[in-house]
Amino acid sequence: MITSKIIANGLLRAIGILVLISIGCYFIYTIQTVLYYIIIAFLMTLIANPVVEFFRKKLKFSNTIAITTTLILFILLMIGMLLLFVPFITSQSSNMSFLDSKNFQKSIQELYHQLDTTFKHYNINIDRIISKSNVSSKINFSVVTDFINELINVLSSFGAGFASVLFIMFFMLKDKVYFIAIFKKLMPDDHEDKILASIEKTNTLLSRYFIGLLLQTLIIFVMYLIVLLIFGVENAFIIALISALLNIIPYLGPLISTALTTVLILLSGLGSNFQSEAIPTAIYVFIGFTIVQIIDNNVSNTVISSKSVNMHPLEVFIITIIGGLLMGIVGMIIAVPLLTVIKVVLKEFFPENQFIQVFTKGI
Repeated sequence: MITSKIIANGLLRAIGILVLISIGCYFIYTIQTVLYYIIIAFLMTLIANPVVEFFRKKLKFSNTIAITTTLILFILLMIGMLLLFVPFITSQSSNMSFLDSKNFQKSIQELYHQLDTTFKHYNINIDRIISKSNVSSKINFSVVTDFINELINVLSSFGAGFASVLFIMFFMLKDKVYFIAIFKKLMPDDHEDKILASIEKTNTLLSRYFIGLLLQTLIIFVMYLIVLLIFGVENAFIIALISALLNIIPYLGPLISTALTTVLILLSGLGSNFQSEAIPTAIYVFIGFTIVQIIDNNVSNTVISSKSVNMHPLEVFIITIIGGLLMGIVGMIIAVPLLTVIKVVLKEFFPENQFIQVFTKGI
């Protein structure tokens, strides 16, 4: 029989659970920066593991020296990238007036008038087309400058965050056995072997995936750089690097990088021979970037991404689209690693299921 005391106890228990959940959510929200550092450190650890093993096994370094050497390489790489970005931001901010939305809008309007003058030679009146669609009144130029300012703020606080990530990485690599031992004690004995096998397999596959992603980014960077150098684009190295990094965002990143590069070339050509130099260069680079993306989509992306995690290229494409629909750009980036983890877990815990056997084939 349900009494008022039972109901009251149930309500109190439910309220208590909700309070604990709320406190937990607030705590997670409060320390979200630390969680980001841990996640980034974990992903970088997956990339660093093969490098550490190379130093340990091939060069016979001790574990601590191998880890220290690997982290030094990471630091030198990041310092090199920052040294490249500083002059680029300085030069481009003066050209495009990044930090001032009014000046930026003025530059875009000047670019628009230059393009309008050029297209009139071909009897195309873009001024009339845009005025009819009322597009210019709908564009909020402060969104672009606000984004740039936010990016600069992120870069300014990059040092502390990078130091924190390196510190976490060092102990993840150094005390890996210790952490595994602690994790073993927390695991249920019945599933310990399966969980450990899942972790080991996941670690191997994701390490291969992220190394493959780095290789793909390097290939794209080289091809972008060649295109930009051929047509004499200023700051070719750093523009190619930014475009290659944007390429990490599946399908959407290449479009952003192409649009950004085209706008940079056109804006840098203001005040000079716009029609005879800036526009042809922008068109040639656009075509070159398109060819690079075709090569990437049909060779680098499908082969490297799919082979590193033993997935069919169509499977990679579909899961990336699903991830984008569910979580936007972040979902597109984490879709393949997340599916890899799910596949490994399913195969370890339900190896006899026929559907799981087909779904996890190759894992």
